[in-house]
Amino acid sequence: MRTLGNILWLVLAGWWLALAYVLAGIVACVLIVTIPFGLASFRLASYALWPFGRRSVFRADFGPWTVIGNILWILVLGWELAIAHLVAGALLCLTVVGIPLGVACWKMVPLALLPLGQQIVPVRAASEDPFVTAPGRPRSR
Repeated sequence: MRTLGNILWLVLAGWWLALAYVLAGIVACVLIVTIPFGLASFRLASYALWPFGRRSVFRADFGPWTVIGNILWILVLGWELAIAHLVAGALLCLTVVGIPLGVACWKMVPLALLPLGQQIVPVRAASEDPFVTAPGRPRSR
């Protein structure tokens, strides 16, 4: 079922959302200082292309520089990508088949706004790795 969802996602919204992330990554990689933003954008492009069966979790090394970077990301590229997810989710929800895909698209809005400090992992690995914490769970060391 996960593969079918990914194929529908790829055809209906994934390819152009991934393209938006790749373009944002290319723009971010123009300057040496913003290369980490470009790498985060390329990582999100992979997730936007084939999201089902994977999830986003907070990395254990989340720190103050990550917060500052996320604020800069929101101001420069994040809000445009979040709007793209909102619009794609609304368009997907116009059909009955697209409603679960639209909801999945809306779940990616926080990730589009705050990509730094996030890690894309398989669903099983999110619960197995003690150094990766899911949102809402306290970190354990």
